[in-house]
Amino acid sequence: QVRLVESGGGLVQDGGSLRLSCEASGNIFKMYDMGWYRQGSGKQRELVATTTRDGTPTYVDSVKGRFTISRDNAKNTVYLQMNNLKPEDTAVYYCNAELTAVSVGLRTYWGQGTQVTVSS
Repeated sequence: QVRLVESGGGLVQDGGSLRLSCEASGNIFKMYDMGWYRQGSGKQRELVATTTRDGTPTYVDSVKGRFTISRDNAKNTVYLQMNNLKPEDTAVYYCNAELTAVSVGLRTYWGQGTQVTVSS
């Protein structure tokens, strides 16, 4: 069974930084795209950043220049370095991974979410 576990969320002041991590574990055969999404209170879940297997990133416009996504394929882990955080970044952050597991075809998996709160 595949699991994605996030860590690194918390409370930070406006302009502060946090680093989120998400490790995938289980009978994983091969990882493909990995990414981070977020959902603020009363809002729809939105894409924040993604990275291909070779590390090519994409970002939503609102975080460009402030957030950096990276991954360690040997550890099946994706990271999100968040700098210059703003109150509007407050949300639950979810990681997402496309992968194949032993005896299972290509599927998308989600973590349980980690809360990020930015105080003004």
